[in-house]
Amino acid sequence: MTAQALQDAPFRLSSAPTPVELVAKYFRVLGDPTRLRILELVEDQELSVGEIVGRVGLAQSHVSNHLACLRWCGFVETRREHRTVFYRVADERVARVIAMARGLLENNAEHVAACRRIEEAGC
Repeated sequence: MTAQALQDAPFRLSSAPTPVELVAKYFRVLGDPTRLRILELVEDQELSVGEIVGRVGLAQSHVSNHLACLRWCGFVETRREHRTVFYRVADERVARVIAMARGLLENNAEHVAACRRIEEAGC
C-alpha cells in the first residue's frame, strides 16, 4: 500500500496491529450481516449499487458505507461503466471462507444462535 493510500485511509493506525488483531478485524468485516449479505450477492456476479440496494433493502447511503468498507479491506473490487459502478468479490477465497463457516455451522448452529456472550461482549 502506498504512503498516499494510507494517508487517504478512513482510519489512523495508532500502532501496528498484531497478526491476531488483523485476523480479528478480518472476521469483524465478515461478522456484519449486511456486509455478509452483500458478499453473497456479488459472489458469482457483478451488481451495481442500485441492484445491491434493491436486494438488501437498505438505504443507498448505508449500502454505500458497507461497500466502501468492503472495498477498502479488499473484499470487493469495482468496475466502472459510464457512471455506474459494479461490484464483485475480489478474491474467490472470500467465498470459500464463507462456505467453510456454513459447513462448520452444520453441527452447532443452535449453540451459535443461542450464544448470548457474543452480544454481551460487544462483538
